[in-house]
Amino acid sequence: MDDLSETLRNLAITKRLNFLIGSGASTPAISLMSQVKVTEKEIRAAGTKKEAKNIKLIEKIKEVSGELLHPQKNTTNKNKQIQLKLEEYKRLIKVISEILNQSNSREIPREANIFTTNYDLFIEKAVDEVLAETTLVFNDGARGYFNRYLDSSNFNRTVSYEGLNNNYIDELPSLTLIKPHGSVNWKREGKEVQILNSVIDEPMVVPPTGFEGRDTFLDDHFHDMLRVFQLELDKPESVLFVFGFSFQDDHIARMLRRALRNRSLIIACFCWQDSDKITYRNNLGYKKQEPPKNLKFIKPSQFKNKNKLELKDLTDVLKGDL
Repeated sequence: MDDLSETLRNLAITKRLNFLIGSGASTPAISLMSQVKVTEKEIRAAGTKKEAKNIKLIEKIKEVSGELLHPQKNTTNKNKQIQLKLEEYKRLIKVISEILNQSNSREIPREANIFTTNYDLFIEKAVDEVLAETTLVFNDGARGYFNRYLDSSNFNRTVSYEGLNNNYIDELPSLTLIKPHGSVNWKREGKEVQILNSVIDEPMVVPPTGFEGRDTFLDDHFHDMLRVFQLELDKPESVLFVFGFSFQDDHIARMLRRALRNRSLIIACFCWQDSDKITYRNNLGYKKQEPPKNLKFIKPSQFKNKNKLELKDLTDVLKGDL
């Protein structure tokens, strides 16, 4: 393990652990918005090219998520891509669980937060399968049993195991999933949001229209989750690993710029390729000025024989294998 990998792994073990996962993490199983192709017929039906791409992308996310929940018996290249990506997510969740078990709960909580702007169900499915083989408390903000509803007050929870003779208390590792742009299994019911075990025809999501900031803050549920995001980054001795996110969502970029005033916070942004550093830096608002020292850009060229960084590479760094 080289010095950079060791430094990043130590940050994960010794600091409050957070992740920001964007659409790049789910490729190639789900295309990026820039990769979505639409026909003239689809454009006419939707009204604009952007809206046509939005509709097609959301339908693709619903299709892939449905396949995750109900895998088809016939194996196709598309199904293989989905299963391979699921295995990558499962490996990430396992490594996060291992890190939490190694952390000192007397110094920092044995918990991690995953914030994702993705609507897909890769993380939920990965967690569901990992829970069968590891001790990990999962929290997606839901309350209820048969009918589960989103409640942001449920995010700030810790769970401990008390010895049978009340002679010790051991904090269990916990993982919290926060989706500030919604999910394909969220259904709006009046003023509440129901979290289901299936893909919804008209899910509660913030579509990638370019007005995500406005749409997010207009809805109390989305606004509450962004507030949780900001509060977590304001906590002392925190680290945020960013992957698959280019900071084109200006409302999130602004929140990160504000969070960087917390000098004990470290943001480690993984770049898909070396040239992305410039794009990410500009999108974060540091085109004409040097970014703060607690913002780190992790490039492929910083690792041996790497010309791009994939989700599995983030996992390898956290595991100490890169």
